[in-house]
Amino acid sequence: MSKKVPFAIKETEYCPNCGAELVIRNGVHGPFYACSDYPSCHYLRPLKALGDGHIVKELDGQICPKCGFTLVLRQGRYGMFIGCSHYPECGHTELIDKPNDTSINCPQCQQGKLLQRKSRFGKTFHSCSRYPECQFTLNNKPVSGECLFCHYPLLIEKRISHGVKLFCASKLCSKQQPTEIEKDNE
Repeated sequence: MSKKVPFAIKETEYCPNCGAELVIRNGVHGPFYACSDYPSCHYLRPLKALGDGHIVKELDGQICPKCGFTLVLRQGRYGMFIGCSHYPECGHTELIDKPNDTSINCPQCQQGKLLQRKSRFGKTFHSCSRYPECQFTLNNKPVSGECLFCHYPLLIEKRISHGVKLFCASKLCSKQQPTEIEKDNE
């Protein structure tokens, strides 16, 4: 038996597999359409349209390079992005915030550059441009330089109670680097 839903269905829909009437059922992930001839037909469909991103604003003067239709600003599952207004026929998408290149070489693979990126939670981190071949990541801002203790080719900036200090980026060392004043006193 199906539960009552607090909204009305506009018209009766039928199962594309067997032709029986579709009813609204309630599951752990929310309401969905299911075939009323359930034991013999297992057809399911989400009640809401798939989250391809609803249109926030049409971008006048910007044209899709693939199909020639206008581009729109969309709100998707992982934030805002630019996409073609002729979706799903054209699947062109663009990022709003492109990763910033720090022009610092990756210390792990020595081939890629470190890029500033954002996690799905909005936190900023730095990773190698050759991902997924190289999976080097840092949570702090990288600074070009060499550790005075272990000679690792990268330093990171950390905020501590005494201000911003430089530390070795190697997880094995992680020592604070002496400042110019401390070097002069030695």
